[in-house]
Amino acid sequence: MVLHVMVVVMLVALGVRLWQVQVVQGEEFVSAAAETRTRNVVVPAVRGQILDSSGVPLVRNRTALVVSVDRNQALKDPGVLRRLAAVLDRPLGQLEKRIRLCGPGVTRPCWPGSPYQPIPIDEKATTREALAILERQEEFPGVTAEIQAVREYPGGRSGAQMLGYLQPVTQEELERRDGLKAAFSGVDVVGRDGLEAVYDEALRGRPGLRKVQVDRLGKALGVEQQVAPVPGDHLITSIDSRIQRLVEQALKNAMKKAPRADGAAGVVLDPRTGRVLALASAPGYDPAVWTDGISEEEYQRLLSEKTGKPLVSRAINGQFAPGSTFKVSSVAAMLRAGYPLNGRYPCPGAYMVGNRAFHNFRGIGLGTLTLHMALVRSCDTIFYRAAYEEYLRDGGLHPKKPPQERFANTARAFGFGRPTGIDLPGESAGRIPDRAWKKSLWAQTSADSCRRARTGYPEVKSASRAAFLKRLAYENCAEGYLLRPGDAANFSIGQGDVLVTPLQLARAYAALVSDGRLRSPRIGWALVRPDGRLVRRIDPPVVGRLPLTEKERAYIKNALSQVASDGTAAGAFAGFPMDLVRVGGKTGTAEVYGKEDTSWFASFAPTRNPRYVVVVMVSQGGMGGQTAAPAVREIYEGIYGLTGEDPIKPATRLPVIASDGTVRR
Repeated sequence: MVLHVMVVVMLVALGVRLWQVQVVQGEEFVSAAAETRTRNVVVPAVRGQILDSSGVPLVRNRTALVVSVDRNQALKDPGVLRRLAAVLDRPLGQLEKRIRLCGPGVTRPCWPGSPYQPIPIDEKATTREALAILERQEEFPGVTAEIQAVREYPGGRSGAQMLGYLQPVTQEELERRDGLKAAFSGVDVVGRDGLEAVYDEALRGRPGLRKVQVDRLGKALGVEQQVAPVPGDHLITSIDSRIQRLVEQALKNAMKKAPRADGAAGVVLDPRTGRVLALASAPGYDPAVWTDGISEEEYQRLLSEKTGKPLVSRAINGQFAPGSTFKVSSVAAMLRAGYPLNGRYPCPGAYMVGNRAFHNFRGIGLGTLTLHMALVRSCDTIFYRAAYEEYLRDGGLHPKKPPQERFANTARAFGFGRPTGIDLPGESAGRIPDRAWKKSLWAQTSADSCRRARTGYPEVKSASRAAFLKRLAYENCAEGYLLRPGDAANFSIGQGDVLVTPLQLARAYAALVSDGRLRSPRIGWALVRPDGRLVRRIDPPVVGRLPLTEKERAYIKNALSQVASDGTAAGAFAGFPMDLVRVGGKTGTAEVYGKEDTSWFASFAPTRNPRYVVVVMVSQGGMGGQTAAPAVREIYEGIYGLTGEDPIKPATRLPVIASDGTVRR
């Protein structure tokens, strides 16, 4: 009876509840079941390509199935990642690392973007894996599988530092920029280096918006409104991919020939316009490492001293003593100081600067020379003497107010000591050491110098070396703010504290052998729409003028035109067909304490109406005529096709803007 009563009571309760649901609240539940919600879906725009001067893609897009995870949803339900790991056939720990937020002490892989964005965890998903996720959304809340554009680099390692890479937008960036949340999609990326960073806004385009009606389970029922994304502009550059490959191969060969070489850089400019035709740095790296999430090991390798810091471009960031390539600036300084252009100057094996003898290369005297032959044969003592005399005219250790400092100021007029303004981020300024710089450096280092003057260097094993360092520390403590005679002498031949970048040197030579105008180099030539319509032309601006008359520039250029045939680069260019292509230039060999010399060759060709300025630097490469000059020769042979049976004309082609605004080649 008790059992019967309980069953009857339960049936009555069930009936009452059914009546309540179907009759009393029926309309409410029917309305809820049929209710739809509107979800805004941001559609990312296709990023523009980066092309060379002939339209060959340097960076392009490929489509890929990308699986992304909502981090907050994954943290709420750990089972999502376990099920996802099984579908993608990946270790669970690997997926957990991919959704960690990057920060101090967090090793890669990790997520450097906003924690509120979907995090891509697999950019090579198969169609079967994507369907397994999309057909069982109830098991994978917060997980999406979509076709997206992924960056691809057809040239592999070629120009990696110049092109740059992409990374997710960070939460700080989203919060810092007005309207950025609306401007970026959940899977958008931004340029972090190179051309990708400088032209990021134009390349990125504008995302679209799709308003989708979904039911309470999130199932799409229809599209309510749709605004199509606007694809990014294509960036046409002045880079000639053929010359770029030639330069990179020449750097690779040069480093092989110099056993202790630890880095190299090459720059090719069009001196008529200031456009960059090639910009290379060795060692390089494959930019594809950023595409699918970089590992901690690979990231550290890119920044390691042992591997040569391949992430850093030596062409614009590397700062090196330029050696004798700097003498073009010193000749200009002598002319501004009143030394006669056609004068004759003694070139002894050594010259006394103060109480110290400064020697020519190997102490060899070259007799009496003109400035023309001083450049051809690279006499040092002529420049030592001129720099020391100007130093004394300024007052020496007790300078007049204000001192003329002709050598330093002339170097600045050549563009040294400040960034060139190239359309790449993070360019180094180099260094022109004058009296103001010495005082500034002393203010920063005097405390440590004075401490070392007392304590010495007990950690240095060599007694003679330790004694030298202690004596130097004492001098820097007491008089480190003074510009000494030796500083002035070393400056004149591009040694001592003088530092330049390969790009700065190339720009100076481009101005010297063209029209005397100093231009800010540009890699970007134009931004165009995908249909070819011109958006913006990018012209290298003129930012200065060399302190030389046309006659003086022609004199120096004529002297440099003899270096490869009869001067310090004659050995490197032996057998080169100068009757077809005459090459001019200047070698440089810069001493570095504790290391091999830095090898330089700054050149131009042809000498009559130069079309190319080529500069090569090899760190720890030895003499300029032995390492850098042969590399430059290899580049010219490739440009002009001089290694084949029939020489060919250079193939560099820049785009042409038609009258209708479209771009042709």
